[in-house]
Amino acid sequence: MIRVVIADDQPLIRAGLRAVLESDPEVEVVAEAGDGAEAAARAREHEADVVLMDVQMPGTDGLVGTRMAITARPTARVLVLTMFDLDENVLAALRAGASGFLLKSTDPRELLHAIRAVHRGDLLFAPSITRRLVESFLGSHRRPGGEQSALGRLTPREREVFELMARGASNAEIADALFLSGTTVKSHVARVLDKLDLRDRVQAVVLGYELGVVVPGDLSSGA
Repeated sequence: MIRVVIADDQPLIRAGLRAVLESDPEVEVVAEAGDGAEAAARAREHEADVVLMDVQMPGTDGLVGTRMAITARPTARVLVLTMFDLDENVLAALRAGASGFLLKSTDPRELLHAIRAVHRGDLLFAPSITRRLVESFLGSHRRPGGEQSALGRLTPREREVFELMARGASNAEIADALFLSGTTVKSHVARVLDKLDLRDRVQAVVLGYELGVVVPGDLSSGA
């Protein structure tokens, strides 16, 4: 079961999201929350796997709530919901550690797909979330000269895996690109994250842009 906490300040929206999620027999809504701080507390209390986090909430908003939830429950993944595909808060949530971004108008089937995707560690963007904003924002935060020191810890194969991760590629896409088995890719990904002291694939994307390994236009449409 994928244990989910729903965070939104509007009870009707929470009820609608609960109905969608509970239509999947492998998803369990373990708690609801009205703001980010409550979401973090519920995530810790109920050992949540995924937190579905609204961005704009009174009290503790979804940006602060994302950081709090990850601190309170480090193994949880945060999937951010937003009303606007040009909301720059989405970019701040990425840097706070969110693993995915969806519009509230997302089709219910896509929402369930997103829950599963972030749960298994993938980076998930709604197609209408503007990639240019992500690329522009991250592209302005390069680490000049930092590439050698950071990536020098990786073997050549791990470097290839990292570059694909930084473009938003899934394990299956990395396996196809490098002609590797899924099990081998999973091992490489784990070692890359460990060597670079990264929490998850989202941080790999951020690091890839900061080091200049990925340039605008490289982010995978399949992420």
